[in-house]
Amino acid sequence: MTRRITFSVLALLTLVLVLAVVPLGLSMAQRERMAFRDEVTDDARAISAAAEEHLSDHHSAAEAAQLVTAAGRRGDCATVYDTNGAVVLTTRCADVADGDGAFLVRAVLRHPGTRVVEDDQWLTTAVPVGETDDTVGVAVLSRSADPLDDRIDDMWLRLGLIATGGLAAAVGVSVLLGRWVGRPVREVAASARRLGEGSLDARAPQVSGPPEIRQLAAAFNTMAARTEALVHGHRAVVADVSHQLRTPLAALRLRLDLLATGADQATAEELGRAQEEIARLSRLVDGLLAVARAENASPRPVPVRVDEVAAERVRAWEPVARERGVTLIARIPARLSAYLGPGDLEQVLDNLVANSLDAVPAGSTVRIDGARQHDSVVLRVVDDGPGMSAQAREGAFRRFGNPQAAGTGLGLAIVHRLVTANGGTAELLPTPGGGLTVRLTLPRPDSHREQQGPGPRRTGT
Repeated sequence: MTRRITFSVLALLTLVLVLAVVPLGLSMAQRERMAFRDEVTDDARAISAAAEEHLSDHHSAAEAAQLVTAAGRRGDCATVYDTNGAVVLTTRCADVADGDGAFLVRAVLRHPGTRVVEDDQWLTTAVPVGETDDTVGVAVLSRSADPLDDRIDDMWLRLGLIATGGLAAAVGVSVLLGRWVGRPVREVAASARRLGEGSLDARAPQVSGPPEIRQLAAAFNTMAARTEALVHGHRAVVADVSHQLRTPLAALRLRLDLLATGADQATAEELGRAQEEIARLSRLVDGLLAVARAENASPRPVPVRVDEVAAERVRAWEPVARERGVTLIARIPARLSAYLGPGDLEQVLDNLVANSLDAVPAGSTVRIDGARQHDSVVLRVVDDGPGMSAQAREGAFRRFGNPQAAGTGLGLAIVHRLVTANGGTAELLPTPGGGLTVRLTLPRPDSHREQQGPGPRRTGT
């Protein structure tokens, strides 16, 4: 932000300076040239007036000679001509009757009036001596343009220094402004990032920056405080429910076990069915608590080796799959990593594998596939069991959303919550040829520089 503000202010000020300083410099240079031209013309007219007294009235030429000598001391070339073009007075310089000087003399004698010729080095002015109708000579004054050029160069240098100083001051002010605005914005963004990663005590400072940024920080802190209170309250409820439900269920199961001891066969069978319902209720409570914990989770993602986790979960579930006559395999490219909370991928795979093993008949196959896709990792759990209807797939990620579920109906809800909490997506798709495919899209680590291994890792029964 600081760089953007600096570049914006610098570009704007540069445009303003170009639009203001360049026309000002051109105008000042033009005024300098006009003043220089008027000054040379006035000096030439002064010599012409003094020479008129000598040529017209036949007075002494001392005054005109004094002005011509003074012009020579200044470095000018001054010459007075009579009507025949003869030199009456001149300074010690090149003969100005040659070239432009001679042309100007003839032009003024032919058509009396002031003539000015300017080139890169000299400005030459020819002024008639005497009245327009009674011209008795011509006064020609040539002055070097070097002092004028020096003044104009000095003027441009001063304007350039002023513009450069203005730009330097603008850079300094814009850097300070960018830091004044950008630092609190970055602090609010960092606090929001920490809050999103699970630091519920993250707060943004409110002591610097524009009033709008301080108001934003205050609003963020209010939101963070309310979020922290809600999450802690929810966690407290989860803990209380866990304690309050599990304890009486355990006590009830113990009493049923005692009653079943020594009971007749019919009573023992009824008590056994009651124990099965209590076991089902216990699993339901455990599932609800797992969903609540997943909803309360604010993971701090870390790079997780998908290939290693999938291989480890396949080994853990392999005895169950073998007992049920199901083939369980994993085909994950070596060194494939995703960005997830610690332990989240294990829970996701456990729930998906458990659901698949419960759904497929003996002789079926459950396969875990993985692949890189741009900035994501695509993980699929594929089975060739009976699958799910489109209506069942639409609600399967909600709690108890699948009436066809053989278990508690909470496994896919836990999967969906854990995946989305880590910035991924979860989809249920039909497997070509029959069955269900769970497609997970997981974020990859920021480095995105994993190296492809020699081949897929395959484990199975």
